[in-house]
Amino acid sequence: MAKRIKIIGTGSYLPEKILTNFDLEKMVETSDQWITERTGIKERRIADDNTAVSDLMTEAAKNAIEMANIPVEKIDGILVATVTPDMMFPSTACIIQNNLGIKQGFAFDLSAGCSGFLYALEVAHNFIASGKYKNLLVIGGETLSKITNWSDRNTCVLFGDGAGAAIVTESNDDSGLLSSVIGAKGEYGDLLYQPAGGSRMPASKETVEKNLHTIFMNGREVFNHAVRTMVSAANEALETAGVEGSDISIFIPHQANVRIMQSTAKRLHIPIEKVFINIDKYANTSAGTLPIALDQAVRNGKIKKGDLILFDVFGAGLTWGAAVMRW
Repeated sequence: MAKRIKIIGTGSYLPEKILTNFDLEKMVETSDQWITERTGIKERRIADDNTAVSDLMTEAAKNAIEMANIPVEKIDGILVATVTPDMMFPSTACIIQNNLGIKQGFAFDLSAGCSGFLYALEVAHNFIASGKYKNLLVIGGETLSKITNWSDRNTCVLFGDGAGAAIVTESNDDSGLLSSVIGAKGEYGDLLYQPAGGSRMPASKETVEKNLHTIFMNGREVFNHAVRTMVSAANEALETAGVEGSDISIFIPHQANVRIMQSTAKRLHIPIEKVFINIDKYANTSAGTLPIALDQAVRNGKIKKGDLILFDVFGAGLTWGAAVMRW
């Protein structure tokens, strides 16, 4: 890697409303025991009707900017990863740029499902490596509750809302991104998708009545692909960084299913006590899981200077990514 990037500030923001498994028991045919045993989820946060993903992301960004102690005038661009934008255009990144009072630089969204934040981090790395940009704001987050079919017990128990952010800049020491790998296999796109709302299937009375604007998922196949792909991506990132799984100080995987995280860690020879898990409180926030977990780990003192962090993600597309960073 020509120039190394590092994160100098993190932030996150979660809606106040909590929806527990016991609440879901009253909505669909399910149980707290069933959800907990199969996913590790106990509760999730839900944005209210008047809150858009840009609102969550703006607050997360403010927290990251405050930690980085950087004036907004020095932010050269904003990259937003989400599959639940405020609207198709303008981009959510442009809305956030206005919310933060940033008058300079670029702003755009990218869509890579749950892998979105790591995709955006890779883009930020290449932008900074070009020498054209110095400080970038990278945000991942979702309001998945707004595209969830709350009558589908197989999917409605899995998702939540939230956002995380990071200020990324060039590293001038041995800290920063040591390796990064991203990939995709579009032939598996039909395993996890939202059918309606785009140019293929524009909104109509029929699409609304059939809940085609919500999440459709083949859970079993997604699970199988997730474990294999996350292990493969992580091994590639570890090898490129020249480290072993046993060298990792903290493993931050995508928070989709606790069994996926446990299985991945086991295959990477990373002790479970080194795995950061918050899925029990927030469920799957897609592009938000990685930056939210990172921010909480930093603020809770679980990450210290010099620690080696392994990130590992998997999402709709199907997409994936892994990265090793020295804090």
